[in-house]
Amino acid sequence: MNTQEILGIAAIGGALAIPLVIGLLASLKARPTTSDYFVQGRAMGPIALFFTVQATWWSAFAFLGSNANFYLYGPAYWTAVIFNVFFGIMYYWIGKKVWFHGKRGNYLTARDFFVDLYRSPGLATFIAVILLVFSLPHLQIQLTGGAYLIDVASGGTIPFWVGGLLFYTVIIAYVWAGGLRAIAWTDIFYGVGIFFGLIAAGVYILGEVGGMGTMFDQIEQVRPENLILGDGMWMYWIALAIITPIGALMTPQLWTRMYAAKSPRPFDLMPFLLGLVAIAYIGAMVIGNSAVLLEPDVEQPDHVLPIMLLEHAPLLLALLVIAAGAGAAMSTANSQVHAMAASYTIDFHGRYFQKDLPERKRIWVGRWAILAFCAIAYVMALYIPGLLIAIGLVAYAGLAQVIVPTVGALFWRRASVAGATSGLIVGITTLVLFTVFPALVPGPFSVHGAGLLSLLLNVVVFISISLLTKPRSSELLLKIRRRQQDFEEERWEDTPAAPETSSAADVSTTR
Repeated sequence: MNTQEILGIAAIGGALAIPLVIGLLASLKARPTTSDYFVQGRAMGPIALFFTVQATWWSAFAFLGSNANFYLYGPAYWTAVIFNVFFGIMYYWIGKKVWFHGKRGNYLTARDFFVDLYRSPGLATFIAVILLVFSLPHLQIQLTGGAYLIDVASGGTIPFWVGGLLFYTVIIAYVWAGGLRAIAWTDIFYGVGIFFGLIAAGVYILGEVGGMGTMFDQIEQVRPENLILGDGMWMYWIALAIITPIGALMTPQLWTRMYAAKSPRPFDLMPFLLGLVAIAYIGAMVIGNSAVLLEPDVEQPDHVLPIMLLEHAPLLLALLVIAAGAGAAMSTANSQVHAMAASYTIDFHGRYFQKDLPERKRIWVGRWAILAFCAIAYVMALYIPGLLIAIGLVAYAGLAQVIVPTVGALFWRRASVAGATSGLIVGITTLVLFTVFPALVPGPFSVHGAGLLSLLLNVVVFISISLLTKPRSSELLLKIRRRQQDFEEERWEDTPAAPETSSAADVSTTR
């Protein structure tokens, strides 16, 4: 092995070792309860909440995929600025209300929310299945991104399949030990690295091409199509701006973070803070566009970032940023697999297989579920290849379908179980058909718009069927309205809210 390979393995080793130490420290504060293991006892402070949301939101999809997207499609990925702000607004607008209902109803998973606000265990279980199924490909791309970086940083000494296995072994170890607390503490470290890593890489590479103006002047000469939105790319731009933040918000791990907050105050800052971190995309834009000039023949676009750094930046900077990239993948993967394990344990295992499990055994079921989901994602990464952005968009499009019954439950009195169920069936079915048979996608949606079209069809069916069918009971609507009044008066802002007797009973008996 040469010096670069040795240092690359050392940098990746450090990036993987740090969360193990943090996980061990977090485990020392753990309590043997499902609430502590899955939602940190609903006591997560504002700093940890922001960093864990930001690090979970900034996945390999963003860290590696953004550079590849600028490299392939030019300005299309500037929509990232919009969807970062949109995500922050959605997290404030919807997340704060979900937090309040979760506090009152003692929710642990997304399914609990839908059981409580629709009084339909069948609909809630259907949604839980959707969230698990479409989270798997998103989990896959985190493993793929992490394994790519380990492979490249080690100069091929650690091949893709070994890197992926190593990546998830570390995740299993510290999530197994410390639960959500270990994830949140680790995400503070990763969140800082992700933000400054992309910016530092962009600043250095910009100097290599002679500045921003020179870079764009040269691109205009060698590949002018990279400076404009190509034919049909406007739909891709819109789809990214809408599907990405909505899909991300509906992931199981973001539901967990809505429940885990100690108070509602951090939600107020999310639009500003998450919009602010979008500055880091300047680094991705510079790297992707500079690669058009410096590395025009990259065979795997998802490798653009590590290739550019290893070929054109000082080795120390390159390895530090690559380690930050591994952190971006790990910070999302750890949250995903933890939230998926919580859903399986509470929504399925505890409901259908072992109903009266004691707290300690529930935690062990969750730990074994973490191992199982990691194994499935690992096999998918080995045998289902694809561009990270493409796989991520399909995953987000499926997850985004859940926003329709969520908004309906919170804001529309006429929302019905039949409407929510029908809309989801139509949305998911059309998404699968359009993904498998892209020739079926009509007109302007034919380029990258299948996910957006399936979401619009979901909305239309949900509204139409809800207007034609029986709405939720007046008693349930009255309870929701009273909660909304309490929420708007901020009666529970500074003290934990006591669970409503009827709500807690309803949720616990229908989980």
